[in-house]
Amino acid sequence: MTTKCKKPKWLRLVSLLAVFAVAAVSCGEDDDAAPTTTAAPATTAAPTTTAAPTTTAAPEPAPEPPRTQGPGGEEAVASSEVTLSGDEIAEVQAGGYTAALLWHTSGAFTDAVSQGARDAFAELGIEVVAETNADFDAAQQANDVETVMALDPDIIISLAIGPDAGAEAFRPAVDAGVQLVFLSNVPQGYVHGQDYVGIVTDDLAAMGITAADLLADALGGEGEVGYIFHDAAYYVTNQRDQAFKAWIEINYPGIEIVAEQGLADPAAAEEIATAMLTRNPDLDGIYAPWSAGPADGVLAALRAAGASDVALVTMDLDTNVSLDMVEGGNVVGIAADEAYNLGRTMAIEGAYGLLGKPAPAFAVVPAIGVTADNIVEGYRQSLVTDPPQEVLDAIG
Repeated sequence: MTTKCKKPKWLRLVSLLAVFAVAAVSCGEDDDAAPTTTAAPATTAAPTTTAAPTTTAAPEPAPEPPRTQGPGGEEAVASSEVTLSGDEIAEVQAGGYTAALLWHTSGAFTDAVSQGARDAFAELGIEVVAETNADFDAAQQANDVETVMALDPDIIISLAIGPDAGAEAFRPAVDAGVQLVFLSNVPQGYVHGQDYVGIVTDDLAAMGITAADLLADALGGEGEVGYIFHDAAYYVTNQRDQAFKAWIEINYPGIEIVAEQGLADPAAAEEIATAMLTRNPDLDGIYAPWSAGPADGVLAALRAAGASDVALVTMDLDTNVSLDMVEGGNVVGIAADEAYNLGRTMAIEGAYGLLGKPAPAFAVVPAIGVTADNIVEGYRQSLVTDPPQEVLDAIG
């Protein structure tokens, strides 16, 4: 592109003087000379007016989707990244190592986590020498640690019952150099890479997002919903609940959360849901923070009110909500985790500790969306088992 240069002022002045000089010479010529024809002055186009550019406001940045973080703000690493090379597996297999599984409770979820850990340990040549159940009793868990330490395990995988009680309970294992891997919780004051190898849990944000998608699908993207959240300082349920709410608000403008209530005691769920239905007779759906307890209470309230058209979505596979879902009841979806994969990942991280290989501080397994259409596959993917017999019977 050629750029036009503006003439300097002195050059324009010289040009103007030259024009005056020519005019003076013309006036001094012989009057008898034929008159010269002077060209008509060129018509100068009227200057065009250019509209001032309009200022367009920058678009609002898109809201950030929810992200899972550890209890201390640790960045989540996918469980698929927790792997061992062939040489590392061979080294562990040659070590003659042992492991113990110290669980907080029993049930289908714990059974699946335990089976995943046992299968991974078997592949690594690590013998499982003990498995315990503290039944959510911190004192019993401390006794379990003491008892198991007599067996001199190289690895312990567990869910610590309470941050303070857990810190005391597992201190003998830390002092003995046992490789500790925790499910979800970490004892107060424990340092990653020093006192424990790593934490493994669900992709909490993905669980909440999955629940939101399941409810939105059931409602066709429109409706009024009630939001019951866990009213306690526990990062696992807090992040799941918050992700559900945020995803509804970000992705589903046709869905409005018209009622929300915190839940500290699972036994209060029925009362909370009843109040929501009374104050919001046009309610289309409800979110409950987990299945066994809260969702059961919401179901009871819905049935008592005859609200068969109100959709319910919740977290974690359980017989009661699964049965309601396959029978065409209120439950339209359940967000679940890969419990078996939790155990496998914990076992592999234990091997990281034996090898002196740095492990992620916080690893997470994927979420699964379970509906009546895929409930058998959902159970198998999450718990590595078929649904309970009464659920299978209801499916037909």
